[in-house]
Amino acid sequence: MIRVLENEFYYLDNFQRVLDWIGQRYDDLLNDEERAFVAAFPSLPRPSRALFVRMVMRKGDLFRASKLNYAEIGCPAAAAHHLLATGWIVADPVISLDELFELLSKPEIALVFRLAQKSARKADQLQALRAQFADSRAFSSWYRDCPDSALRILVKPLCDRLRLIFFGNLRQDWTEFVLSDLGVYRYEQVEFSTASRGFRTRRDIDHYLQLHACRERFATDGSPEDVLRDLPPPARENEWLDSRRERLLFQIGQHYEKRRDWPNAHSVYTRCRYPGARARAIRVLEKNEQYAAAYELLELAQRAPESDAERQHLLRIGPRLARKLGHAKTPARRIPAMQRIDLRLPMPREEWWVEGVVRDHLAREDAPVFYVENALANAMFGLLCWRAIFCAIPGAFFHPFHRSPADLHSGDFHQRREREFAACLAELDDGRYRDTIRRNFLEKSGIQSPFLHWDYLDAGLIDLALDCIPAAHLKKWCERILQDVKANRSGFPDLIQFWPMERRYNMIEVKGPGDRLQDSQLRWIEYCTEHQMPVAVCYLQWEGS
Repeated sequence: MIRVLENEFYYLDNFQRVLDWIGQRYDDLLNDEERAFVAAFPSLPRPSRALFVRMVMRKGDLFRASKLNYAEIGCPAAAAHHLLATGWIVADPVISLDELFELLSKPEIALVFRLAQKSARKADQLQALRAQFADSRAFSSWYRDCPDSALRILVKPLCDRLRLIFFGNLRQDWTEFVLSDLGVYRYEQVEFSTASRGFRTRRDIDHYLQLHACRERFATDGSPEDVLRDLPPPARENEWLDSRRERLLFQIGQHYEKRRDWPNAHSVYTRCRYPGARARAIRVLEKNEQYAAAYELLELAQRAPESDAERQHLLRIGPRLARKLGHAKTPARRIPAMQRIDLRLPMPREEWWVEGVVRDHLAREDAPVFYVENALANAMFGLLCWRAIFCAIPGAFFHPFHRSPADLHSGDFHQRREREFAACLAELDDGRYRDTIRRNFLEKSGIQSPFLHWDYLDAGLIDLALDCIPAAHLKKWCERILQDVKANRSGFPDLIQFWPMERRYNMIEVKGPGDRLQDSQLRWIEYCTEHQMPVAVCYLQWEGS
């Protein structure tokens, strides 16, 4: 932590960086209060600015001055003096009994209220006093002889809006700067154009805040009916923002479905554009025994499935609905034959995991086996297509702490970068891909990426993959990932075995006793089988069971 601690005002500098960034790129979207704050903040004395930022970064909006004791700031009362005139904080705030209890210790509470039962729990003391002290008072009126003072920060919502404008979300916070400075997280350096803004209009900011409030209420057991009523309209002109609304709508539909409230679940799903909503609408109609309506929607979906996942779901539910409606029996879908490995092994005496047991059993000196699951295939894609993934197109990156493009899961993610991805995949045709993958593995090591889990990788594994997996197979992997990034980044087989001398490989999905293939795994296995890529399913049973 030496690099950060060398600058004891690192947090203040980082806060000012955010204000400067916003002032340069978003000034036209700021309201008068935000613009005035950005302009006025640098003119305050450094201790006052530092104290303010410390308050912003701490939980809550109410503080005792003695708890704001920082060596680099000095006396908190002196630092707060210049802040009072701004109206951003207030001294000796009017507070409720509940807020007072948050500020005081148990001995102080006993002293203020002259309590005889000092051993009672703080919550019980609060409950006993609520009826008697329902009004709010200044802190000094509650605790007249207190040697300490209280401060309240009034503009935390404003600071949260500025943080939102910078990050494009309220999930990331000021610690991103510190973790980056410490080298805990490293981010790809992307050039930002004037068009690289997460929010394009003030309406986008207000839309996000309204949507965030709805999400918070729904997460804390708020009434779904009230949330739906207050949900902002679709933001069709800002796809990444609109996708957040659709995801919340989908979650509300799931809520109704779990409650077996079929009419409301169907109503929500039918007006939701989130992937999977149409399939859930069909399922809800079936559960509600509206088989004709379900079959009609199924036929509509079959004409243009939104994804492999939906196509798989329709193939499973279609025959069942047809049977319930008395339709002629349709031929069962033929699943491509896949290689099967059956093992019966003694159960290990020490700690074990199924994939590890199979890996160790199959491994040979001339044919090593690695547990890779989704890590290797995603890594080969991510390393080969690094420049396309981190291409600085409008709306993809709008601050220096992006782990992935903001539109990674958008339907047009590939389309918006079609030329860049085509150039990357072309390297698989002429052999340049080997140097690109090896170079990016060395140069980008440790940098945040949605496709790289660095702890699972090393140069030896990458070299084996390049030597044993044909370029044509890697290309098929990449093409399928690009069809649906969100769905197709998962489902890869658990293990991969290499035969370096023969320059071949085999992927192996492991299933322990009672386990079965998941839908995403089936889709990848069927895809690999269809394209003549070696894949097997290993079924493990324990001896004596």
